[in-house]
Amino acid sequence: MILALILFAVMYVLLLTPQLSDKRHFVALGAALLFMVLGILPVSAAISAINWNVLMMLAGTMVVVELFIESKMPARLAEMLLKAVPNVQWAVVVLSLFSGVVSAFVDNVATVLMVAPIGLAVAKKLNTNPVPVIISIAVSSNLQGAATLVGDTTSILLGAYADMSFNDFFWFRGRLGICFAVEAGALLTIPVLLWLFRDEKAPVHAEVETEVKDYVPSFLMVGVVLTLIIASQFENKPELTNGYICMAYAVFGMIYEYFREKSPDVFKRCAAAVDFDTLFLLTGLFMVIEGITQAGVIDAAAQLFVKMGGNSLFLMYTMIVFFSVALSAFIDNIPYVATMLPVVQGIAAGMGVEPYVLYFGLLIGATLGGNLTPVGASANIAGIGILQKEGYKVETKDFMRIGFPFTMTAVIAGYLVNWIIWH
Repeated sequence: MILALILFAVMYVLLLTPQLSDKRHFVALGAALLFMVLGILPVSAAISAINWNVLMMLAGTMVVVELFIESKMPARLAEMLLKAVPNVQWAVVVLSLFSGVVSAFVDNVATVLMVAPIGLAVAKKLNTNPVPVIISIAVSSNLQGAATLVGDTTSILLGAYADMSFNDFFWFRGRLGICFAVEAGALLTIPVLLWLFRDEKAPVHAEVETEVKDYVPSFLMVGVVLTLIIASQFENKPELTNGYICMAYAVFGMIYEYFREKSPDVFKRCAAAVDFDTLFLLTGLFMVIEGITQAGVIDAAAQLFVKMGGNSLFLMYTMIVFFSVALSAFIDNIPYVATMLPVVQGIAAGMGVEPYVLYFGLLIGATLGGNLTPVGASANIAGIGILQKEGYKVETKDFMRIGFPFTMTAVIAGYLVNWIIWH
């Protein structure tokens, strides 16, 4: 167990090293290879540990999202929303809420790339500072990723680990699902944003200018969600059902666009849209986590948490939520959630309780904690990158002025609602 723990600790330190941020997949795969070479994890067990359903869901969704963005439908929807608001204050709120709703079904970074340019254009047109506008859009895109099965990689990980379907995020085991705890946090961020932008009363004059010439990608996006919902009704479906669904829509979308454009460029664009680094990172993590599980590290970690928290489920829940918030402010939540899911299951088993309140607390803390700092989430980095390209400097204090009250409001609301429903 000691060797497995040392290897895992070294891997995690390397994953957190800024100089290796673009090589994290190599780190995870290299660690998995060491686990196998050293005999800690049999090759057959390593291959069995790879969750192909998660990888296929992610890859398929990324392609469908790329086609959806190319159709310009998200930009048109944002313009339609802006036309209905009276001033900059409400424009920021509407754009933030819109990015949150979109991110419940679309990758957070993709959401920022869709919505931020519109916020930038509005700020320029009204001659107001775009920095807080883009920050608000970025943190909102992180917020609702935990609301649905396809909203974020961490949600897909939870769905696969806890055997949760798309519908289970809304109604699960006779109770309201995690979606409602997340949405409670989202609703309470509205007064926070209204207060933060209380001085931005300049009127907004927006026009719906973006033209959508191809509606098929929009139908594909809706189709993915509806088909996942339908598939949720069948209990004995094949293990890879959700992955097959997402990949089927992706393949259909690429073939359709190929015949529409009469050019193979669509395949290149869609291939470029797939984040293979993340897919390889997850592949390595699946194997490493299986290795430390077989070595007894996960059980030992769970027992340590139980000793710290005693027999109090509320104390344990509180520790998991706010420990996750603190860590996710500085580290990537994907490897963290992938590692902690089996730990949380072990904690629940040790306490003799069902794990769901702890699972959901983990997801709420890990998903929202990234909003505390500029480097806590990829969407934040993407938003800051857009501002920097436009010549705007974003300091940490500028980000935290919005990120801190936004995050803590959403976390506390989600933390309380989830506990009330699931304890």
